[in-house]
Amino acid sequence: MSQFDHEAFWSARYRDAGDDYLFGTAPNRFLEAQAALFRPGLRVLSVADGEGRNAVWLAAQGCAVTATEISPVALAKAQKLAHQQHVTVDFVETDILRWAWPQAAYDVVVGIFIQFVGPQERAQLFAAMREAVCPGGTLLLQGYTPKQLEYRTGGPGAVENLYTRDLLEEAFGDWEIIQLKEHEARIEEGRGHAGHSALIDLVVRKPAA
Repeated sequence: MSQFDHEAFWSARYRDAGDDYLFGTAPNRFLEAQAALFRPGLRVLSVADGEGRNAVWLAAQGCAVTATEISPVALAKAQKLAHQQHVTVDFVETDILRWAWPQAAYDVVVGIFIQFVGPQERAQLFAAMREAVCPGGTLLLQGYTPKQLEYRTGGPGAVENLYTRDLLEEAFGDWEIIQLKEHEARIEEGRGHAGHSALIDLVVRKPAA
């Protein structure tokens, strides 16, 4: 998609939700389960953060959080949520495929359901995410596997956008794999992600040197 189409598509989805949050206001459960990784002062980047549920939770852990998002509609909701939760997040309105990514700037980089790109753009995105992690830092991903196409309870309808174990091992296997798990679970994240789902979780650590 072009930048305009991409922004318009997501803004329409977030706008259609009205005052509700399309993916809810609670943090993603996989992210929340990694709470031990986060501590006050940690520099964290949440990629394509949407309406702020994950960035706001990270900020509530005391982290210094930057959150990127292409949709101004989503960002307005995210700012509202941050205000309600009495936390501060550096929200950045940008197309992450064209963003000037900071290099080795974050202790943790988080990507939760960022499967809106195909293989070529995904390679570009993963490379940028890897470069943004500081030496010894951590990268977290959660996404859907191809089996999700059977359930259709969230995520893209294009199989090439979905993650497999082999794909993530190829992209991040030169780092220390702390967790790489395919599983199925029922998730309830607003009306955007609701029902039995085929998931894959990744936690990897960048070499310290």
